[in-house]
Amino acid sequence: MTDKEQFKVREEPFYQAQGNEVALYEAAYAARLPVMVKGPTGCGKSRFIEYMAWKLARPLITVACNEDMTASDLVGRYLLEANGTRWLDGPLTTAARIGAICYLDEVVEARQDTTVVIHPLTDHRRTLPLDKKGELIQAHADFQLVISYNPGYQSLMKDLKQSTKQRFTAFEFDYPDAALEISILVSESGIDEATARQLVSVGAAARRLKGHGLDEGISTRLLVYAATLIKGGVAPVDACRMALVRPITDDRDIRDTLDHAIDATFA
Repeated sequence: MTDKEQFKVREEPFYQAQGNEVALYEAAYAARLPVMVKGPTGCGKSRFIEYMAWKLARPLITVACNEDMTASDLVGRYLLEANGTRWLDGPLTTAARIGAICYLDEVVEARQDTTVVIHPLTDHRRTLPLDKKGELIQAHADFQLVISYNPGYQSLMKDLKQSTKQRFTAFEFDYPDAALEISILVSESGIDEATARQLVSVGAAARRLKGHGLDEGISTRLLVYAATLIKGGVAPVDACRMALVRPITDDRDIRDTLDHAIDATFA
C-alpha cells in the first residue's frame, strides 16, 4: 500500500452542511490556501475536514496537538538503530512529500516555538526546512495545511500569534440550529425524531449556561452519544445524565439544574 492509499478516507463520513462551507473549502483547496477552522468543542470541525478530504479524494494526515509536542514531532527526527541512524519523517513532512491534507487539530495546545515551523508552508514559498537533515522540501502541488482550535479556551498563554493567524483563511463554526441538529442525531444514531428533538432541547438549555457555571455547553457530539445509548435501549434520563451532564461538570448545583431539565423534558 502506498503512502497516499494509507491515508485515504475510504468511506464517506456523515456531514451535514450548515451553510456554504463545502463550496468555500473547495475554492480554498483549489488555490491551495491554508485553512483555519474555529469553533466550540464537538461542533463538527474535524468531521468537516474529514468529509472534505473524502470529497476531494485527498489523503488526510491528522495530528492531535498537545503541549508536549515539539517541532521534531511534526517534521521528523533521526532514530538510533543497530547499524547507525535513520531519519524518520514526521506527519507534517510526510504530508508535504505526498500531497496530503495535513490537519493540526487544536493547534493552540502546541508550543508557539513549535507552530512556527509551519510558516514557510503557508505562504508563497510552500517549503519545509529540515534543519537537522540539511534538506529543504518543496511541498507537493496537492499539499494543503489545515489547523483548528476552540476560541472559547483562548488565553494569553494559549493563543495563536497574529503572524500565524494571518497566514490562513478561516471558517467559524458553531453548533447547528435546532432543525439541523435534530437531523444530525437522527442520521447518526437512528433515533426517532421526537426523541432527537427532546435531546436538542436539553442541549439548548445547557448552552444557555455557558459563562454562568459552564465553560462549554453540551456539544453535538455528546448529543449523538446520548442518542446512541437511547437507541441501544438505555433509558433516556440515564443516557442523558451519563452522556450529557456528568462529562461536562463536577459542580453539584449545575449538575442538579441540568438533571432537573432532563427530568422535565423526558417526564
